[in-house]
Amino acid sequence: MSAASSTKARPTYALALTQVRAVERVSPSFVRITFASADAGIDTLGDFGTPGDVFDARIKIIFPPEPYAIPPIDRDADDWWGSYLAAPEAQRGSMRTYSVRELRVTEAGTEVVVDFVLHLEPGLTGPASSWASTAEVGQPVFMVGPRRGIPAAEHGGAEYAPGAARSVLLAGDETAAPAIARILEDAPRDLRGQAFIEVPTASDLLDIDAPSGVEVNWLPRRGGEQHGSALIPAVLACLGDEPASVEVLDIDGEDLLWETPDYSGLGEEIAPVAERGDRYFWIAGESGVVTTLRRHLVKDLGVDRAQVAFMGYWRRGVAMRG
Repeated sequence: MSAASSTKARPTYALALTQVRAVERVSPSFVRITFASADAGIDTLGDFGTPGDVFDARIKIIFPPEPYAIPPIDRDADDWWGSYLAAPEAQRGSMRTYSVRELRVTEAGTEVVVDFVLHLEPGLTGPASSWASTAEVGQPVFMVGPRRGIPAAEHGGAEYAPGAARSVLLAGDETAAPAIARILEDAPRDLRGQAFIEVPTASDLLDIDAPSGVEVNWLPRRGGEQHGSALIPAVLACLGDEPASVEVLDIDGEDLLWETPDYSGLGEEIAPVAERGDRYFWIAGESGVVTTLRRHLVKDLGVDRAQVAFMGYWRRGVAMRG
């Protein structure tokens, strides 16, 4: 056996023990939390993420069962998932998926910034929102994310892939806002297109350093309106389709819609394509809203599926895991 073949490949994902370095309530619905190394003098996040190539990369955060508890996970294990599952259920905490709002790498070390949406209404609050709403500097959490130096397109946790498209359309609710912001801030400065971001209130509009050729449209919901009430009409109007009314599809089961040019969560066969067209669509958020937009774009407007990524980040009324 050659030396090359006997060398064990490094995992594409890194596990890091972090602690809260800063907490900032940036709007009524968002709290911005900065994570840094939990070990004095050691950059435990030093192998985490690649600046400028983050885009919509997903990370896992493991929220401990108690604010300052540390789940018994082997930080040196290549199989972080197996180590997590091996921990006693009462001690392992709750794991949720998030997008990176910002990745900072300086001489002082690495920081990961995450914008949490505070779903605090009865029936919508989960362990992540509850934790984020009371987070304090110094609290430890485990974080799992793409290993530094591995391009976003290769580590399996990112979907944004516009290829040679000349323009993009990005759309999502507040849960997709951090990913849209990161995509735009990592994108080439000559990118053109539009972004539509639906948020709970007019006070939830946040700064995004978008390319000058991308128009960012913030869409506050009116009091009591359901998710998609502002987003769906705005996206369809941009595409020249303005139906008199749009009803958000009611989705059965707990499975989330997840379809990209290369993958179908519905198990549909995807034919390989040489080119994906001049326009690329990236749509994420509440699964019923994303499914509704999928139907209009693909079935009614004839948008080629090879040009679109549809991602259900969550589903109203269902407690998501992982």
